[in-house]
This record gives sequence, C-alpha cells and structure tokens, in this order.
Amino acid sequence: MFTNDRRQEERTGKYGSPRLQYLQELVSQFQNSTDEETKEKIAANLANFAYDPYNYKFLRQLNVLELFLDCMTEPNERLVEFGVGGICNSCVDLANAAIVTQSGGIPLTIQCLSSPVRNTVNYALGALYYLCNASNKEEILKPEVVDIINRYAAAEAVSVSFSNLAKAFLDKHVRASEA
Repeated sequence: MFTNDRRQEERTGKYGSPRLQYLQELVSQFQNSTDEETKEKIAANLANFAYDPYNYKFLRQLNVLELFLDCMTEPNERLVEFGVGGICNSCVDLANAAIVTQSGGIPLTIQCLSSPVRNTVNYALGALYYLCNASNKEEILKPEVVDIINRYAAAEAVSVSFSNLAKAFLDKHVRASEA
C-alpha cells in the first residue's frame, strides 16, 4: 500500500523514527558495513522502499539511487539484483529516472539483461521500459539491445515474465516508433 503523511504517522507511532531518519540509518549501515550479507539485506530493504512514491524525495535526498547504481557494479550478484530492483522500483518517477540516466544507469541496466539471475533480468527489463524516452532512445535502442529483448519476447516457454516484459517494452518503444 502506498504511504502518505497520515498513514506514515500511524505506522511509526509516537516513538517511531521518521522515514527520512530511518532511511538515513539504513544508508549509513550499508556504507559502514563490510559484511556482504548485511549489505545484501540492507540493499533489499532499500529496494523495497523504492516502490512507494512517498519515499522518492527521501531516496533522492539520501543519494540512494546512486547507491543502487553502485550495487550494480559489484561482483556480488545479490547486490546487483537488489540494485537494479531498486532502480526498477523507483524509475517510474521522472525525476528518479533522470538521475539514473544522468548517473550512467542505462549501460549498467543494459548489462543486467545478460545476468544469470532471473530477478535481475526482470528488473532490468522493467527499468528500461520506464527509462527509455526521446532523449535517450538511441542509447537504449541499439540493435544489440533490441535483439536481446526480442529474444526474451520469444522465450515464452522459458519465462513468461521475461516474455511479457520484453513484449511490453517492444510494443511501447520499438513497434510504436515503426508505426
């Protein structure tokens, strides 16, 4: 369920941490941790917060989108998964999408299309669906990227979610421009 100020106040109660403070604590814990499993859990938690529009301004304020992009450069596949998941969850918002694009997120997201982790590929397809626009279409709609997405669209027997996401991407960004 999406949050608003009243609902947030009800959920945190009289003695709970305000959302910004709580998210700041998570970011600090992530940055100060050397334990991979702890970082994975925190990145997953932050990615879950990224689906709610109530949190978008806090994520921008705390540079969480950049933290997600940093996760996507890690050798740890779980951090990559949660990083691109956070990007996917947050980039439906135009301000967030602009930050992701300006911070080099498109090539990182495209790299995730070839991940061995199914969730990572799903998140990458979803993120590219929302990131693609007139100003960055050439960067995303390169023949090799469209070819990968076409292969996912045709792979319905392997993964219906890949196929559906890929078909939606192609319908919106490729086939619409051909018409």
